[in-house]
Amino acid sequence: MKLLRRLVPHPFLTLLLTGTWLLLVNGWSLNSLVFGFMLGLLIPFVTQPYWPARPRISRPFKVIEYVFVVLADIIQANIVVARIVLFKPNDQRQPNWITIPLDLKTPEAITALAGTITMTPGTLSADVSDDGHTLLVHCLDAPNPEAVRDEIKQRYERRLMEIFE
Repeated sequence: MKLLRRLVPHPFLTLLLTGTWLLLVNGWSLNSLVFGFMLGLLIPFVTQPYWPARPRISRPFKVIEYVFVVLADIIQANIVVARIVLFKPNDQRQPNWITIPLDLKTPEAITALAGTITMTPGTLSADVSDDGHTLLVHCLDAPNPEAVRDEIKQRYERRLMEIFE
């Protein structure tokens, strides 16, 4: 088992790279499959020294819940942003910079939170403090910055803590 782990350090990445290669060549043949699989084995093996320790996901089924929450929020935020852009005059918008104190400790969880915020229309993760304890977020329209901060901590950070920590 240890030999297999050394030869295939990231099995899911191997499959992802193989599938990506098949999509790039825009066709299926045994040669393409074998070459894609060889790339899928070679790339993770060669880059293995540069990979940090794998993040530990303590509750993997919570990931599914998190994905559905984020997808629902993205759909809802698209509608809200469309209303703001189409119907709210510029002088009535209240863009704000919001600092969010983080309870998350792992870099993977902080990255997932920042990515989630950026994927949600109307918000953008701009910076993480040097000590990793604060996230700076820009909101297109946030008349109540404290409510936005509390919503991000409750909807996203709490779930990410359940997943990663």
